[in-house]
Amino acid sequence: MVTGKEDLLRSLIEAFLMEKGTHEFYSKAATKALSEDARATFRDLTEWEEKHMDYIQSLYLSIQDDRDVEHFEEFKKRAEAPVTEGGIPVKDLESKVEESVFLDDMGALIMALEIEGKAYNLYRNLSEKAADGNARVVFREMMGMELSHIDYLKKLRNKLAETA
Repeated sequence: MVTGKEDLLRSLIEAFLMEKGTHEFYSKAATKALSEDARATFRDLTEWEEKHMDYIQSLYLSIQDDRDVEHFEEFKKRAEAPVTEGGIPVKDLESKVEESVFLDDMGALIMALEIEGKAYNLYRNLSEKAADGNARVVFREMMGMELSHIDYLKKLRNKLAETA
């Protein structure tokens, strides 16, 4: 788990793995949700996490002067990502899916808000602790991305509450 004490490259790898874990969870949740709106929300979140992974990968490769493309692609395929970006173990979230805790629209939004809120707090904490100035910048950028997800999810939640 990333602590903020890592150098920039290690921070990028750790952030990538958390994004990958979140991506994998949202992808599975999209297939398990009962309502089309909940499935669509999780599909949107899956796409956003993929964009985060692409962003981190591009930063990593630019630092490496694109010398490590093949290695990173192999890493991307093989790397296990047991923790989400919010620090929540993927297996814990998957057990909630299996228990059908959140398969309705509001439950899906509440779970996604929890994940994204924890991710925002993690990146905020890391940006404050990062010893590497460049890593601080990356973590702040990730905070901004998570905040946009939170805003989107809150608007969806409010819209859903109005129609209920």
